[in-house]
Parts: sequence; structure tokens; C-alpha cells
Amino acid sequence: MDYTTKLSYQSMYWYNDGLKKAKIRDLSGAIASLRKSLQYNRGNIASRNLLGLVYYGRGDVVEALVEWILSKNFQSHDNIANYYIQKMRETAGELEAINQAAKRYNQSLDYCRQNGEDLAIIQLKKAVTVHPSYVKAHQLLALIYMHTEQYTFARQSIRTAYKLDTTDEFSLRCMHELNQIRRARNVKIKEKEKKDRHTVTYNLGNETIIQPVSNSIKDNAGLHTVLNIALGLVVGVAVMWFLIMPAINASRQERNNRQTVEFSDQIATQTAQISALKKELEEYRSTSEETENVQATASSTQESYEIVLNMAAHFRAEDMGDSAMVEELLKVNPDSLGTVGRESYDEIAGELFPRVCANLYSTSQENFEVANYTAAITNLEQVMKMDEGYKEGAALLLLAQSYEKSGDQNQANLKYQKLTESYPDTEAAQTAKEALDAQSGAEAGAEGSEDGEGSSDSDNGGEGAGDDSE
Repeated sequence: MDYTTKLSYQSMYWYNDGLKKAKIRDLSGAIASLRKSLQYNRGNIASRNLLGLVYYGRGDVVEALVEWILSKNFQSHDNIANYYIQKMRETAGELEAINQAAKRYNQSLDYCRQNGEDLAIIQLKKAVTVHPSYVKAHQLLALIYMHTEQYTFARQSIRTAYKLDTTDEFSLRCMHELNQIRRARNVKIKEKEKKDRHTVTYNLGNETIIQPVSNSIKDNAGLHTVLNIALGLVVGVAVMWFLIMPAINASRQERNNRQTVEFSDQIATQTAQISALKKELEEYRSTSEETENVQATASSTQESYEIVLNMAAHFRAEDMGDSAMVEELLKVNPDSLGTVGRESYDEIAGELFPRVCANLYSTSQENFEVANYTAAITNLEQVMKMDEGYKEGAALLLLAQSYEKSGDQNQANLKYQKLTESYPDTEAAQTAKEALDAQSGAEAGAEGSEDGEGSSDSDNGGEGAGDDSE
């Protein structure tokens, strides 16, 4: 199967996943799946058309039109996106209603920035009336109700948004916050009722008398009445202030609001165009990166095949030295080979590697005996590439000892440790463990001698002090 077919299959897999989620109103999940489908195949018309429908179901008409227009550009004939766009043009009243809903949504955002929550609520109610599937409007209305502590209306609005998109992160977070507020209010009410129900019980003769605790509010009824009247006056003045002043400022701000809405519409149109261009650019980039990765993998596989075929020819002709053939075979990635290539590789390596390992190991022993540790390390590292556990770990032990003799104790310890972990039941592993234990004992002895010298100095200092005292 070529890589183009694989990418097409992946694209259709994510399209089917998005279709399943769209059927259960999981619109956010459907959007994520369909975007992945378009990453694998940006020309998948079915995915792009379905993504437009999902956006339309959430009330995001601008994003839906962007996807349908892109779909039409990819395939101008026999494309259902033409039908969707034509229907949008034919239902002028619906399109105008959606446009008005978007304008009211933008205007309500401006009112929120000016602390005009009441006017924003009015605009949002009109927006969701003419465009009931506008998820963002329902969410903003719920958020304003929560801000003004109208939790009942907030719960109604956020439930409507949840029914339209059952996995929207913002809707789920608002519902969680409302549940937390409800629990906190219930706890406060219960505590208040508990305080109000305090009573005193005592016995009078053979009868039990239950008398409530005296309430200080009843004792100070006159003072509380005066305070309530004063508080009522203050609240009345505040209500008049906050109701009259917005009406006075409304005429001043109406002209500015009109201009702001017009600018917002222009910005929204330009934003939609920019968004479409950015999406197309990102799809081109993602496709380019995937192609480069596929080419790199194919190049590595081709190189491995060429080496195996070349070495197979030399192996049969016996016109090339063992060392040179092994050096070339070590460049091969066996996992990238197919069945036939892997069999050829295993056949050549199965005969060459043991023979070369034996020669290199014998040479390394001779190098070690004459203190030529550098040459021994070079030869043994070559053996490790072919067979790390050669001679039940004896080659790995000799490599560790060569590193130790050459002064590289860290590398020696790494090889000793690897030998004890990978080949624990061998004589080489036992020798490696003894070497590590001997080194640990030497370090502990060095630390103990340093501590002993410090103690001796302290004792001598004490004797000197005693002599001065005498």
C-alpha cells in the first residue's frame, strides 16, 4: 500500500469518527476529528462539508460558509456544498436574522465592557430568539446571569447551550461552577436554619418545657425598624441612579454603538477571509512535513536494501574481505527490510559476524596483554555492535577492564553494571560484581581515613589547650 492510500484511509477514519460524534451532538469532538481528517487529506470534500454543517449547527454561520466555499474551490461540480450555499442565498430572511443575531451579540459584548449588563441581557435575548442555535450567545447570556447572581436563569441558558453541543468545554465549566454555587448556598441555608433552631429544654415538675433561645432581634425591634427604613432609602436612591443614568447615557452612546457594530461587521468579514487563508496555508505545511518524513523513511529503507543486495553479491563471489563487509552491514537498519531482504541479511550476518567476532576478540586479548588498551577498546566496541553477549559476556568484561586500565573509570563502571544486569548468571557477571564491590570498598576506606585524620587533629588541639591551662 502506498503512502497516498494510507493518508486517504486515515482521513476517512477521522471523517467517520466525526460523523458519529455529530450524530450524538458532540459538536466540539466532531470539529476536532474532522480537522484531523483534513490534515491527512485537505481535499476530502465529505469532511469539509460535514465540518461546515457542524459549524452551522453551533450557530457559527461564518465558519460554515468558509468551509463550504473551500469545498467548492476543490470540487466545483457534483458537490453538495453548492446546495448549502444556494439555500443560504435563497433564505434571505434567515440569513438576515442570523446577521442581526451576530450584531446583537457583538453589541452585547460592548455593553458588558461598559458595565451595562441589563442592556446586554436584552440584546442577547433577542439574538437567541431569532437564532436559537447560537451557542456563543447562550453561553454569554449564562455568564452575565452568573455575574449578576441570577443563577436560575443562568442554569437555563447553559442547559440550552449544552443540548446544542454536549462536550463544549465552556458549557461544562459553567455547569460545574453553578453546581458548586448551589452546594455552597445550600450549606449556608442549613447553617442558618441550624442557628435559628437553637432551643433551651428544662424540667418543671413532671413536665418538660422546651423554650427557644431569646432572639436579640426581637429585643431591638425599634432600632432594626429605623435601620431598615434607612437601608430602604439608600437602596431606592441606588436603584433610581442605576436605572436613570443608563437611559441618559444611551442616547450619547447610541451613535458610537452603531459605528462600533459596523466596524465589527467589517472586521468579522475580514477575519473570516484571513481564517480561510490561514487554514489552507497550515494544510499545505502539514502535508509538506508529512511528505518529507515519508521520503526520509523511504530513503533509509532503500539504502539498507542496496547495501544488503551489494553485500550478497560480494558474499557469493567471495571477492571482498570480511571486515569491509561487516562494516557495510552495520550500516543497515534490519527492521526496515522486508521478508526477502531480512532473510538475505540474516544469512550473511549469521556467517560473517561469528567469524569476525572471534578474530577481533582474539586480537583484543593480545592487545590487552601488551597494554594496548586503545586498540582493544576499538576492537571490542566493534564486537559489541555485532554481538553484545559474545562468549557469555566475556567480551563485555574485557571491554570494561580495558576502559578501567585506560583510566576511564566511568565507562568501566557502566560496562560492569550492564554486565551484571544483562547476564547475571555468568562468570563474567560475577567478576564484574567483584570489581564494583572492590571499588565501593576503596572509596569507603578513603572517606574513613579522611575522617580519622580530622579526629586526630581535634585531639591534638585539645591536648594543647590542656597544657596551656596547666
